[in-house]
Amino acid sequence: MVKDITLTDAVYLCMKNGHYWTFWELQETIKSNTNRFYGEPTISAAIRNLRKEKYRSRYGLGFYTDPVSKKRIAEGKGYKYKLTIGEK
Repeated sequence: MVKDITLTDAVYLCMKNGHYWTFWELQETIKSNTNRFYGEPTISAAIRNLRKEKYRSRYGLGFYTDPVSKKRIAEGKGYKYKLTIGEK
């Protein structure tokens, strides 16, 4: 990743592989690639941004279904989030 990208860009770049991610996994990956640390609330806001029209259009996420799904972490606390890239 490049240092001059937004947090939403960084979250998208991580999540575009279609795997489930926790806030902590995103936090660690973004920190190692950009040398910037973001807290859980900020990462949560960036994930919410992926649902907004501006970012759906920018990243080609489609407009018919929610591009972000979540599931509870088994035997743990919190959720994992997955990005589904749809049609434009």
